[in-house]
Amino acid sequence: MPRPARPLPSHPVGASGPVRASGASLRRGARLPRLPRPHGAAATADAGAVRPPRGRRRPRPVGPRPEVLRARNALIGLYGLLGLTVASWLSRLPTVRSDLGLSTGEFGSVMLVGSLGSLVTVLAAGALSARWGSRRTMMVAGVVFATASLALGLGPTIGSVPVLLVGVVLMSASFALGNVPLNLESVVIERAMGRTVVPHFHAAFSIGSVVGSGLGALAAWGHLPLLVHFTAIGALSLVWRWRSIPLSVLPVVTPQPEAGAPAPVRQGGATREALAAWREPRTLLLGLIVMAGALSEGTANGWLAIAVVDGFARTEALGAVVFGVFVASMTVSRSAGTTVIDRFGRWPVLIVSSALALAGLLLFGLAPSFAIAVLGVVAWGLGAGLVIPITMAVVAGEGLGAAGRVSVVSAFSSVTGLVAPPVIGIAAESIGIRHAVLLIAVVLALGIVVTRGQRAAFAGGPARPVPAAAGPARSSGSDSASAEPVAARPSVCEPA
Repeated sequence: MPRPARPLPSHPVGASGPVRASGASLRRGARLPRLPRPHGAAATADAGAVRPPRGRRRPRPVGPRPEVLRARNALIGLYGLLGLTVASWLSRLPTVRSDLGLSTGEFGSVMLVGSLGSLVTVLAAGALSARWGSRRTMMVAGVVFATASLALGLGPTIGSVPVLLVGVVLMSASFALGNVPLNLESVVIERAMGRTVVPHFHAAFSIGSVVGSGLGALAAWGHLPLLVHFTAIGALSLVWRWRSIPLSVLPVVTPQPEAGAPAPVRQGGATREALAAWREPRTLLLGLIVMAGALSEGTANGWLAIAVVDGFARTEALGAVVFGVFVASMTVSRSAGTTVIDRFGRWPVLIVSSALALAGLLLFGLAPSFAIAVLGVVAWGLGAGLVIPITMAVVAGEGLGAAGRVSVVSAFSSVTGLVAPPVIGIAAESIGIRHAVLLIAVVLALGIVVTRGQRAAFAGGPARPVPAAAGPARSSGSDSASAEPVAARPSVCEPA
C-alpha cells in the first residue's frame, strides 16, 4: 500500500531542514529563531534580488513648482498694493472735501457717481477679461488707476470739482476692471498649489489697507499736498504692477482632447458668454452670498469708527483703534482660514463664518457696554473675513465662462456700495448709527439661508498640483509665456 502523504510542517523551513521553535520562542514578545543563511544555488538567486536600501525614508510628495510660488508671491503683492491704494485715497477724503469746500451732501453725490462708474465697468469687466486675458486686463487697469491718481490730486489743487469727478470715475473703473482677473488668477494659483490659498490673498489686501491708512495719516499729519501724495501713489502702483503682473499670471494650458473624444465647442464669443452668466440661477444665488459678505465688510469700513464715536461717546482716535481691531480680526481669519478650510471644507466654514459675523454684528449693536461691543467687533471681523474669499474661489473656478460669473457677483457687491450707505445714513438720523448698522443683519441672515441651500456648490476643494505637460502645450490669448506651462486655466477663455 502506498504510504499516506506527510503533512506540511507548520514551522519555518531552513536550507538544511525544518527549524523548530521552542516554547519559549512562541511566548509573547519573544524573538523567532534566525534562519540559517542560504548557500549554493539559493544564495546565488538571493544575491540577484533587488532589496530596498535600509534606513531610507519614503520620498516626500512633490511640492509646487518654482514658477507657481513666484506667481503666488507676486499676486499677494498685487492684492496688498490694491489695499494700500484704496486706503490711501480713503484716508485723505476729509482733506479733499475741505480743499474743495464741499458739503457732506455734495461730496456724497461725487462718491455716488464714482460708484455708478464702478457698476458700469464691472458689467463689462467679465467680457473684457475673457477677451484680453488676465495679464492685459490688469495692465490696462493699472494705467487707468495711474491716470486717475493724477486727476484725484489735481482736482482739489486747482479747485475743480469736474476734474475730481473724472478721477473718481476712473479710479472706480480701474478697481472694477482689475477685480475680475485678480480673482481668476488667485484660483488658478490655488489649483496649481493643490491647497487652499485664496484667503491669503485677501489677507494681504487687509494688511495693505492698514499700511495705506497709516501712510495716509502720516501724510495728513505732515500736510503733504494731495497732488504730491496721489501722484506718488499712482507712480508706485504703476511700476509695481508693471513688474509683478507678468510674474503673477501663469501660462495657459489648452488640454489636448483624448483620442476619439470630440473637441470642445465654444457656445459663443466672450461677450455672449459673459452675459450668459446673468441667466444662471446658481450664479445669482452665489452673488447674494457675496453681497452679504460685501455689505458686512463695507458697513464696518464706512460706519464702524463713526458708530463708536457717536454710540459710545468716544474719541475719534479710539474709534480708529476699534476699526483697526476689526481689520486685524479679518486678517487673522484670512491667514488661518486656509488650514481650517482644508480640514473641514468650504461649506461648513462658510456657514460658521457667516453666523459668527451675524452674531458679532448683533452684539456690537445691542451691547450694553463698550467692552462687550469690542468683543462683538472681534467676532464680526473673524466671521466676515472668509465669506468673500470662499465664495469667489468657487465662482472663479467653475470653468469656461468664469470671468463672466465673477463680474456678475462683483456687480452684486457694487450694488451694495450704491444702496447701503444712503439707507444706513437715513436710518441713523432716526435711531442712531450704532443701531442703524443692525439693518444689514437681515441681509446677513439671508446669506446664511442661501448658503445652506448651496452645499453642492461648495463641495470639494482645490485640485492637486498639475504636473508639467508631457508633450508640447499650446498657450492661448495674451497670457502665453515662454515658461513651461504649469497649470490649466479653466477660467479664462480664448478670444472669439
